[in-house]
Amino acid sequence: MHPLAEKVLARDMRATARACRLVDDRAGDHAAILKDLFPHTGRAWVLGVTGNPGAGKSTLTDRLIGVFRKQGRRVAVVAVDPTSPFTGGAILGDRIRMQAHFGDPDVFIRSLATRGALGGLSRSAADIARVLDAWGADVVLVETVGVGQDELEITRMAHTTLVVAAPGMGDEVQAIKAGILECADVFAVNKADRDGADAAVRDLELMIALGGEVAQASGRARGHSAAALHARASGASGASGAVDPSGGPPEGPWVPAIARTVATRNEGVAALVDRLEGHRAWLFGTEAGAARREERLREAMHVQLRDALTDAAVAALGPALEAAVRAVARREVDPYTASERLVEAFRTGAAAALGGVVTPGDAA
Repeated sequence: MHPLAEKVLARDMRATARACRLVDDRAGDHAAILKDLFPHTGRAWVLGVTGNPGAGKSTLTDRLIGVFRKQGRRVAVVAVDPTSPFTGGAILGDRIRMQAHFGDPDVFIRSLATRGALGGLSRSAADIARVLDAWGADVVLVETVGVGQDELEITRMAHTTLVVAAPGMGDEVQAIKAGILECADVFAVNKADRDGADAAVRDLELMIALGGEVAQASGRARGHSAAALHARASGASGASGAVDPSGGPPEGPWVPAIARTVATRNEGVAALVDRLEGHRAWLFGTEAGAARREERLREAMHVQLRDALTDAAVAALGPALEAAVRAVARREVDPYTASERLVEAFRTGAAAALGGVVTPGDAA
């Protein structure tokens, strides 16, 4: 086993930070570390926290840390900040709102920059979460960049997705738009002491009700949102997000729950955690939840395979890829034909002989 992986499993804080850095930079033998740690992962509950900028995600994440620590759980946080497209730098300021936990040896906070990745996460976020899972975290909180309506990568990574909304962020039209609001397993209407909180809750309830009716009418769900994954895994009938009277989690697809919070005053956070725990019980305690977890892993594997193939193709094609770019720029070949030829050359291992495959006269 890699020496650094052994130290991570021994809960060495500095070694874990070094492992996170290597994985984030994709430097050294980071892949060997991840391979050695993977058999020791799968215990942590990965909880995604997403929502619009200014909704209060970081403050609410800080309050969630406090609740989980009172329960005796070890907590890790992966906080993703945007990278500047001009300078390449990132402030990594989300952790500023979590300073109360910096001295806690059972809390690990890691900030990441997106480094140009889309979807609200960095490319390394899932791997960092696995490192922290192996470190011994019971809960891994993943706070995304303040995202827009179609940046939903967190749904592929997290077991439970919490969408944080706030009054005044839009009207009922915003609430029914496809995208971020569809990815929620639980909603938190934060800043609920402000005017418009009742309307925000009402709009979310309307959206959830309409979403259930559409799913039942169509009998299937499209897309990659949490709701779509639930429906594909469980079917579109018999939905129930309420706790079963017998004390067990409900069967059938999960219906998103809503909680009101005022994170700055720590109000409503305990009730929010109860709703999050309800989804966790459904996810790990029902057949529908097991199918949902399998679907999530399938989606994650597709992403992993796509990234690995992209890296391998770019490395193997080398100069041929640059030649293709120049040929397309000169209008000697269209980008679709050039791409098809590059893919075929990569599949056959003929990248070394690719000098002219992008030109019309060299078509196979």
